[in-house]
Amino acid sequence: MRRFFIEKTDITGSRAIISGSDARHIKTVLRLKTGDAIEIIDGTGMEYTARITGFAAGTVALRIIGKHICETESHVKITIAAGMLKDKKMDELVRRLTELGVSCWAPFFAARSVPRPDPRRLAVRTARWKKIAVEALKQSRRSRMPEIMGPASFEDRLSLAQGSDLKIIFWENQAPETVSSVPALADQSCRKIFVLLGPEGGFTPGEIESARSSGFIAASLGPRILRAETAVLSAAVIMQFIFGDMGKFA
Repeated sequence: MRRFFIEKTDITGSRAIISGSDARHIKTVLRLKTGDAIEIIDGTGMEYTARITGFAAGTVALRIIGKHICETESHVKITIAAGMLKDKKMDELVRRLTELGVSCWAPFFAARSVPRPDPRRLAVRTARWKKIAVEALKQSRRSRMPEIMGPASFEDRLSLAQGSDLKIIFWENQAPETVSSVPALADQSCRKIFVLLGPEGGFTPGEIESARSSGFIAASLGPRILRAETAVLSAAVIMQFIFGDMGKFA
């Protein structure tokens, strides 16, 4: 059954409306008809079955015939805060992190971040990331939209981490303290996890000290030097495996 994302505000009781590019796709590409059934998600954890009741200019009208809570969401809330990379790399990270069940994407400008777009371009990029996340949400059969934040400063991200059960910063110079040697990772009660990862040039020693002063634990991802985007995805998988729904504790 075809699956589509709509805003919660587009659902009223047992009625719903799909508009924009998805409406055009339903009508002109898929050629669905009145009476055909589809699945819709609203980004809040609910999944609906609906039937098409009609077509209008740029919209598809639906009648909801069933709904349930989707069971594909992880029980842990993982925030990935990563140093800004080049455009295409960031786009791909948003896609993959959404597939991996991350709850929040919080990029930031580190001291060694090379790309520093102007505010207008940043707003455009953030809007694009949200569209990418929606597509990944549908593909991965998730039902809860991750929070996609616009880029901020490193200090802002340290503040954002307040209240997390676990705060960890991955740094290539932290050897030999790898993930397996961090005592806090044995605490299976962690439900809110905040992960910091640097840009291509890595973190400065000053940033590491600031993070430690804010309660972050420093660890490495092993003896090899990983590309920044590889490190981000590796960290997300490790956190989901240890605390989430990918490993033996799921």
